[in-house]
Amino acid sequence: MTLQEYTGRTVELTVARISEFGYFLTDGQEDVLLHRNETNLELEEGEKVKVFLYVDSRGRQTATTTMPTVTVGEYAWVPVVDVMPDTGVFLGIGISKDILLGKDDLPVLESVWPQKGDMVYITLRVNRNNLIYARMASDQVIQDISSPATRQDFNKNVHGYIYRTARVGSWMITAEGFKGFIHESQRIVEPRVGEKVEGRIIDIKEDGTVNISLLPRKQEALDKDAEKILEYLESRNGAMPYSDKSMAEDINDRFGLSKSSFKRALGKLMKEGRVYQEEGWTYKK
Repeated sequence: MTLQEYTGRTVELTVARISEFGYFLTDGQEDVLLHRNETNLELEEGEKVKVFLYVDSRGRQTATTTMPTVTVGEYAWVPVVDVMPDTGVFLGIGISKDILLGKDDLPVLESVWPQKGDMVYITLRVNRNNLIYARMASDQVIQDISSPATRQDFNKNVHGYIYRTARVGSWMITAEGFKGFIHESQRIVEPRVGEKVEGRIIDIKEDGTVNISLLPRKQEALDKDAEKILEYLESRNGAMPYSDKSMAEDINDRFGLSKSSFKRALGKLMKEGRVYQEEGWTYKK
């Protein structure tokens, strides 16, 4: 392989000569510069050194002794460090140059693009101009690194990262390595690619993949709904013109809850002796 073909990969080269601004490395046929800013090593002529080759902001091939977290042909989880609308997202791979994951490799809707701090599973690719770009792992790649779940994992709380999302649902891989699908009915909002989410396993398929729900468990949801009602009561000095006889539309407009959820939460508060109803109003005790 030529040095150009090693772009995006690591290679061992020999120090051919030394200048005040760096080291010229060679494979015996071609040379590449290892700038002093790209190494903390003191090298001598004839010494062999392992470097990563990439193209700098001026389009020149250059070397660094800093090993990236991912190379061509390998995959790794890397963080999003910047987002440029209409262009894509930039990823940190451990070297001085951030790598672009272009918009063509991202969802059509920018609202579900990864944001700064999100993690994506990618490899590197080199285009015809010898520039390095990121490519997200395919579903098959995720399948290859995943681990099968067992019946003992049913109803288990899990967390992990979204690697693909669509209107019908989202796909994630959990910290345990389970490959999971989140149906659109099991999420409140569509999560971003690269977003860390928490949920629970609601089904385990024969192949060991899982279905996951991001919705809160019933008791957790009930507690949140009850707290929402109490907060509204407190904002109105302990009285509100809503009860279990109120219209569903009015309840949804005010609390964002279905009437059945509102009634369950209100019933919980009444059972606990924290509120009471009178003539279509609810009062805090």
